[in-house]
Amino acid sequence: MATALALMEQAEARGVALRCTVLEAGHAWGGKIVTHKIRELITEAGPDSFLSTKPAGLELVAKLGLTQELINTNENGKKAFVYSRGRLRELPEGLIAFTPGQIGPFLKSGVLSFRGVLRMGLDFVLPANRSTSDESLASFVRRRFGREAFERMMEPLMAGIYAGDAEQMSARATFPRFVELEQAYGSILRGMLAARSANNGGARQAARRTMFVSLKPGLEALVTALIGRLSGQGVTLRSGVPVDSLRVRSHQLGRWTYDVMLQDGSALSADSLVLATPAFVTAELLRPLTPIAGGLLEMIPYASTATIALAYPASVVGGSIEGFGFVVPRVERRELVAATWTSLKWPYRAPSGQLLARCYVGGAGREAILDLDDEALVERVKAELKEICGLAAKPTYMEVNRWLKAMPQYRLGHLDRLEQAEVALSRYGGVVLTGAAYRGVGIPDCIREGAVAAEKVIRYFSGERH
Repeated sequence: MATALALMEQAEARGVALRCTVLEAGHAWGGKIVTHKIRELITEAGPDSFLSTKPAGLELVAKLGLTQELINTNENGKKAFVYSRGRLRELPEGLIAFTPGQIGPFLKSGVLSFRGVLRMGLDFVLPANRSTSDESLASFVRRRFGREAFERMMEPLMAGIYAGDAEQMSARATFPRFVELEQAYGSILRGMLAARSANNGGARQAARRTMFVSLKPGLEALVTALIGRLSGQGVTLRSGVPVDSLRVRSHQLGRWTYDVMLQDGSALSADSLVLATPAFVTAELLRPLTPIAGGLLEMIPYASTATIALAYPASVVGGSIEGFGFVVPRVERRELVAATWTSLKWPYRAPSGQLLARCYVGGAGREAILDLDDEALVERVKAELKEICGLAAKPTYMEVNRWLKAMPQYRLGHLDRLEQAEVALSRYGGVVLTGAAYRGVGIPDCIREGAVAAEKVIRYFSGERH
């Protein structure tokens, strides 16, 4: 949908006349962006926010007239915790943004031992690795900050973003900024301090937004606004229309017509085709055109996850719950990956007399728990909450949202495989790939990549070969 919006805008700016149709296999728009409203509760089945530090998200919100609906995380209780060595420990301020500040908070938190803090500080003096070969995220972080910092702090934060196993994830594909800082400054921490100093001029403006932002009615408001805007621009939106296969034919050298064969037996012909489907779906669609690209895309694995929403009367929770939530390192061998106290983190999500929690399970290497039925899954999560933070009350509302094969995994060599797939696809200039499977899993990433995909289509129609 973001691609379609960017396509219509760029076509108008460049004077390119086109008709655009968006096909969606499901009956609802928005993919994983699903907001549920249950009486006075607002729950998010998928993502509950997006990064304000990546401009594409805020820019789209402004474009759609939703800026007044933007909400920051709550001003009070800005704490986050990590479950480590049998109890919850507060994460030092700034760590969630990967911008650690003074050494004092690290020592006080107890997340790292004194030796672990000192080892993390060696990042300032260790020589940079100048090799251009890919490296796993786990290897990269251990090399720069040490094993303890990786296992107790970095790994759970990263797992919360990618639902992945850092031992297999590509550092260049998942956290390219870390790699760039090492190359430019010889040290991650030195590079972060330099970037923070250089950015002080814009800090006052950025202070208006917290690192994560959401929309007051829920993120689905973004989808609703997109539907309205696209419909008003003449874009044809067709939901509940699964695609069976693709065919290609040519009547002019270097120009193709793509026949999209629908499962109902009908077909739709197009001069250019953007595939925003998951990589494993795209692989099957492209295999008849280019087996090489299909095989490379099939190598992008996906992890399954689930979010569980639980609501409690605030009166029975007690004072054991504080901050915005906690993460659980893989080394702790627990089934709960993270939990967010939604009603404490976000305004407008629950009435004052209720605590709304959002729990995360699954991910690469942790998917066995998803074999449980909903009732057993909730019981397992409740048991984890009781052991980790003492929350033993009976919830008054429960909701399970399962996301099977939902999170693409950027494994070692990911960017190289993407380049090879693009070369294999280069014969078909009108075919463009976009979506979370390639260069960013977050909402702003997908919006940005949608604009990039639109630019490729416009260049193709304008006869610009590259």
